[in-house]
Amino acid sequence: MPALLVRALFVATILTGSFLLFLVQPMVARMALPRLGGAPAVWNSAMLVYQALLLGGYAYTHALGRWRPRVQAAVHVGVLAAAALWLPIGLIAVDLPANAEPTLWVPWLLGLSIGPLFFAVSAQAPLIQRWFALAAPGRDPYVLYAASNLGSFAGLIAYPLLVEPAMALRGQSLMWSIGYGLLACLVLACAARLPATGQKAEGIPAPTLAPGWRRRALWTALAAVPSGLVLATSTYITTDIVAMPLLWVLPLGLYLLSFIIAFAARRAGADMLTRIAPVTLLLFGGVIMGGYPQRPYFNVVVALMLLFMVSVALHTALYRARPAVDRLTGFYLWMAVGGALGGVFTGLVAPVLFDWTYEYPLLILAAGMLIPQQFMTASLRDLWRRHRRTMLVALAIVVGVLLDLRLVGSPAWFGEERQGLAFLVIAALGFLTIGARTGFVLLLAGALVLFGGYRALSLSMERDARMRSYFGVYTVRDGPGYRELDHGATVHGIQLRGSAERERTPTTYYAPYSGVGRAMRAAPLLYGPGARIGVVGLGTGTLACYARPGQHWRFYEIDPVIVRIARDTGQFTYLRRCQPDPVIRIGDARIRLAAEAPDSLDLLALDAFSSDAVPAHLLTREAFATYARVLSRRGLLLIHISNRFVDLEPLVAAAARDGGWAVRKLPYAPTDLDREAEATGSVWLALSRDSDLLARLAAQGGDWRRVAAPRGLAAWTDDYSTVLPFVRNF
Repeated sequence: MPALLVRALFVATILTGSFLLFLVQPMVARMALPRLGGAPAVWNSAMLVYQALLLGGYAYTHALGRWRPRVQAAVHVGVLAAAALWLPIGLIAVDLPANAEPTLWVPWLLGLSIGPLFFAVSAQAPLIQRWFALAAPGRDPYVLYAASNLGSFAGLIAYPLLVEPAMALRGQSLMWSIGYGLLACLVLACAARLPATGQKAEGIPAPTLAPGWRRRALWTALAAVPSGLVLATSTYITTDIVAMPLLWVLPLGLYLLSFIIAFAARRAGADMLTRIAPVTLLLFGGVIMGGYPQRPYFNVVVALMLLFMVSVALHTALYRARPAVDRLTGFYLWMAVGGALGGVFTGLVAPVLFDWTYEYPLLILAAGMLIPQQFMTASLRDLWRRHRRTMLVALAIVVGVLLDLRLVGSPAWFGEERQGLAFLVIAALGFLTIGARTGFVLLLAGALVLFGGYRALSLSMERDARMRSYFGVYTVRDGPGYRELDHGATVHGIQLRGSAERERTPTTYYAPYSGVGRAMRAAPLLYGPGARIGVVGLGTGTLACYARPGQHWRFYEIDPVIVRIARDTGQFTYLRRCQPDPVIRIGDARIRLAAEAPDSLDLLALDAFSSDAVPAHLLTREAFATYARVLSRRGLLLIHISNRFVDLEPLVAAAARDGGWAVRKLPYAPTDLDREAEATGSVWLALSRDSDLLARLAAQGGDWRRVAAPRGLAAWTDDYSTVLPFVRNF
């Protein structure tokens, strides 16, 4: 076979394997949502499973390298055949308990469901490169890694943009199974090109010396920082800047794109980006810490640019530090170790250790320690070599003065009009320090604190001012006459301060004349004095102050930290003043509701879309069947659909149509007097299978408008959902 065709065969094989690998990750996590709920812990645990299986696949490939080429091929074809027993891809049929803990059940469920398939496919990238080196002696196999990441990038983008909108899960599973068969055929074709004898007989140089631990540690660190930073960036921009759907795709996509550039055969792009990466890191690493809420999309662009530049630079350093071809699989094994460590630190360790996204500046600082650097001029290089200690002392003094002015000086020193001056000072110092790594890291640390880190540190020093869980970062702020709870950049609740009457007043989206406020006040008329009321999403406990004697209330809250804030810390007193002994079910609402007795609620308020995220499994046809089962025949379902990025009205209307629900909508715009009481605009939908009940609700006041599903719009199901048609133009 001509050399060009051989290369094309191996490229096609590695592309296919990587495409399937990144296609299966969101697909299987999507399958798990109805079983395990929409907790972020599900996604975190799923990512941990994927990284563990990827590491196992790379270790398996490294172990295969000790055998003759044809033996490697026979073993791997056998592994692919054994894994095929798990086709078509899907979750095993098992009933999980209502209180299933995602961190325990997700690894078990995913491991048994797709573990062998993921393991077999994850070995493709390093194994096919190794085989290419054997089949085409003298050719550089590392450039195939760029093709591998191109396939990964294509799979990542294809799922939310093409596959999910076009296919139900059953169709996706069938398509993936066909792709797996194609991959097996390509692997067999590659195996046929392998020599029967060992490396030396084929003209490949004799084995080189094994790399030392210092070099392996460098590979691990260079892989760990970008891996951790991609998750930290996703958390940072979706928690502290803007919670836009699909935004998580961008950081991971740029991360994969950086591999394509860093491992490409043509080096000009990678070398140029690596040269300017320290400048970018220094100038914008500190600025992004400000998290200016008035410019959220600018902040998103800056955060993504930082991730991309750091990833390209560190992956280029990895490429430059790559070993000889005979050590290729070991190189990728240590890269996988680094990737897993970065993911574990950001996804699992950081939420436990920190009360804010401190992993983000720490990883930026770690990048500064590792990123390749060159002095701006030869004279600066000579100056640092001759007077290194003096330069460091002078730099430390300047940074110390700037920090002193920021932390204890007059606010005027760093007002809006002087932010540009501080930026120019950092830029000038950066010109002097880039290339001198110790000085560069010192200046970068100062910039991180100077432009925003000081605010994060000050809040962390206040008891219970900020808390964190796997669901996000919660901050309690005091304003004139009120106390506010923020979830990232989104207001999660406000309580008026002062008299007992003020503290019992519902505010924000739950004000008395909002949709939920009117429905709660009408509950005694609609259901009598013993109304049974459920609320999904506790927040600060605001809705509890609509409770009346004789009513039976229960709350469903997924995050134990929110329960602590609303009930235990004393920062918010809605529950203490209005329902001192509340019934709270902790866990995913859909799973908890499914375990409740039928016909056990009269009114259910659904307010689970925190920080504008959309838990798809709460809006499917099957989810509405759960609500119908737990509600009485004349029951009322209230859904809060205020959302900056997704138009939920047609989606809910379609599910209501299929379930036999009538729907009305109340858009609420507060008056000036309402705004003084911290009321905010909101849109609530009221659903019932008894249209007369909705008419009685509307008769109590409010502009309740009829809602109908657009013609031809299909409702979401557990087998099919896509958010793309509902994303707003903004």
